[in-house]
Amino acid sequence: MSETNTTTTHTTATTGATLDAGKQPVTVLGLGRMGTALAAAFLAAGHPTTVFNRSPEKADPLVARGARRAATVAEAVAASELVVVCVLDYPTVRALLDPVAGALRGRVVVNLTSGSPEQARAEAEWAAGHGIGYLDGGIMTTPPGIGDSDSMILYAGGAGLLDAHRAALAVLGDPVDLGTDAGLASLYDAGLLGLMWSVFGGWLHGSALTGADGVPAGEFTALAVRWLRTVAGFLSAYAGQIDAGEYPGDDATIDIQVAGIEHLLHAAEARGVDNRLPELHLAMMREAVAAGHGSDSYARIIEAFRK
Repeated sequence: MSETNTTTTHTTATTGATLDAGKQPVTVLGLGRMGTALAAAFLAAGHPTTVFNRSPEKADPLVARGARRAATVAEAVAASELVVVCVLDYPTVRALLDPVAGALRGRVVVNLTSGSPEQARAEAEWAAGHGIGYLDGGIMTTPPGIGDSDSMILYAGGAGLLDAHRAALAVLGDPVDLGTDAGLASLYDAGLLGLMWSVFGGWLHGSALTGADGVPAGEFTALAVRWLRTVAGFLSAYAGQIDAGEYPGDDATIDIQVAGIEHLLHAAEARGVDNRLPELHLAMMREAVAAGHGSDSYARIIEAFRK
């Protein structure tokens, strides 16, 4: 085999995992449950992986799988061009990185720590001031979902950085590029989590309602998941209305929705189910009707959130 086609590999004695010296080295700072899952995914894909955690014993399982343990942040940063950070909050990110800002010059920081858009933009500004490439990210899964190509990971920040490091970052999940505004990953993350909690709330209310008549949650959920596919179509249609600022009641008007939710409230009340969640929706619908928008589509309710 020619020298140019030879790839150096290292197989760990403990697990048999193969690290590929031809793959991009990666450093992971922070080994909570999520940080550990990130490092494990890089290792599983063959990336030489350096890890650092302020409690060094948390690195033990990863070291057994072939990771290199760094004794200091400076040592960890020096090991890789790509530095992935996943810690408690943004002040912790800054506390870790500020002392090694000089060593990070010319490298790329991928910050997968949860925070606000404002914090992300401030971190991007700090990085730019030190000559550091910066991507902010939002992980749209829990630790067991890391490494699944169906799991979305949102990225925003320096132009071209995601494309340059896509091969490495893709082992964590499907990389979604939101552009160069570093705050957008956190912004989308917050909006998508809000959607998730609202869906959870509606599903739990529906499960309690049907469960009061003896329907197992599993049976109700099978139809709920199917129904959500239809609801997704409504969302796509309503998004166009919101962007256009026009809300034609072509499918179901707010007036009709008010009547429908009243049936829900009656059925739940008769079964002793807490109605606070649907009552909130009804209050916003009635406000829209009182304002003369009863013949509009449900998408008009967005105006209630914009106050």
